[in-house]
Amino acid sequence: VGNYKRTVKRIDDGHRLCNDLMNCIHERARIEKGYAQQLTEWAKRWKQLVEKGPQYGTVERAWCAFMSEAEKVSELHLEVKGSLMNEDFEKVKNWQKEAFHKQMMGGFKETKEAEDGFRKAQKPWAKKLKEVEAAKKAYHAACKEEKLAISRETNSKADPALNPEQLKKLQDKVERSKQDVLKTKEKYEKSLKELDSVTPQYMENMEQVFEQCQQFEEKRLRFFREVLLEVQKHLDLSNVASYKNIYRELEQNIKTADAVEDLRWFRANQGPGMSMNWPQFEEWSADLNRTLSRREKKKASDGVTLTGINQTGDQVSQPNKHSSSLSVQSNTVQSVQSSYNPFEDEEDTGSTVSEKEDNKIKNVSSYEKNQSYPADWSDEESNNPFSSTDANGDTNPFDEDASPAMEVRVRALYDYEGQEQDELSFKAGDELTKMENEDEQGWCKGRLDNGQVGLYPANYVEPIQ
Repeated sequence: VGNYKRTVKRIDDGHRLCNDLMNCIHERARIEKGYAQQLTEWAKRWKQLVEKGPQYGTVERAWCAFMSEAEKVSELHLEVKGSLMNEDFEKVKNWQKEAFHKQMMGGFKETKEAEDGFRKAQKPWAKKLKEVEAAKKAYHAACKEEKLAISRETNSKADPALNPEQLKKLQDKVERSKQDVLKTKEKYEKSLKELDSVTPQYMENMEQVFEQCQQFEEKRLRFFREVLLEVQKHLDLSNVASYKNIYRELEQNIKTADAVEDLRWFRANQGPGMSMNWPQFEEWSADLNRTLSRREKKKASDGVTLTGINQTGDQVSQPNKHSSSLSVQSNTVQSVQSSYNPFEDEEDTGSTVSEKEDNKIKNVSSYEKNQSYPADWSDEESNNPFSSTDANGDTNPFDEDASPAMEVRVRALYDYEGQEQDELSFKAGDELTKMENEDEQGWCKGRLDNGQVGLYPANYVEPIQ
């Protein structure tokens, strides 16, 4: 009696399971959205880096194909997110609303109907069972009383102090207790027969209500299976034709990379095959620029771009975004690791690359495809950029006798591995001393506790309060 509550509780559990399934789908949709945004940000950042970097020709296009692949895969994962939320999530939500009806006093209508059905089916049999328990209790009490009476009578026969009247009373007590045992036993057996007679009907009624609960649960189980299959179809990109085409196209783009073609293009546009502007005799004119003195050459901070280099009609050309001016990589190339913090917290705003990341991109490499060789050259040692005195005649900022600045203790937020000899290496949590403030490219000069002096990215540390 009352064990039907386990079956009734399953209805409430079904409602909670619908909520759990919706939460499960929602969390997966958030993961799909976050992955899509990260792919888009990664593609945009690296596309800019490759376009600004020293790579050229067909290999550059093959490299950029990975960024195109990421953008297309990002779109597919956004579609997965949309399918999960707009179709699967909403389907479970609507089914739950139709299957479970809340009552004003709390609980669900389906739960109350099942509870009432079981209680109604069990009520007659439970009443008979209560009578059986009472008859059983009375019979057992009569048996106990009979045993006590017989024991007292037996003990009194051995006691000479008792008179015949007292002995007679004990014998009468034994007779009455035996009659009570027979009477209660008969009533007990009768109530059991009555209970047995209503048991089949009781089982039939209870099973009928139970089957109704089974049917309700079957609908939920079949619905869950249907939803899970739909979720599987939405998540399985291997059967999406456009997904396969993305990697088929990526493979084709990589295979089109031709080292011979790139070398031929570079020779024609940046090597011996390019148009030359050989020096020719020029008459003096007052309008011509005056000759720079050696001191003025030293003061020139920027390189002078070679001019007057024109492409001829028979020159091999290739449509490309590269400038025809000579370009060279700077002496110091800052790596991606040194300027971009991979552990930076990202907001789920749907945007791609933030303005701060755009600034980081500028600091990734000091190389620009459009930068030019300086036209000035000299064999004299005074123009050596690696000497202790720079082009402006100032002292090397890395010399130990440089003018001291205000020193500040800072703590590293992330691990950093120096990419050049003049860069520091440290682990997250290490403390060091900042000797100079951040420059235009986001670098600071600092000193480790072991005395090593060098550069490090400014956004990798925080001041110690």
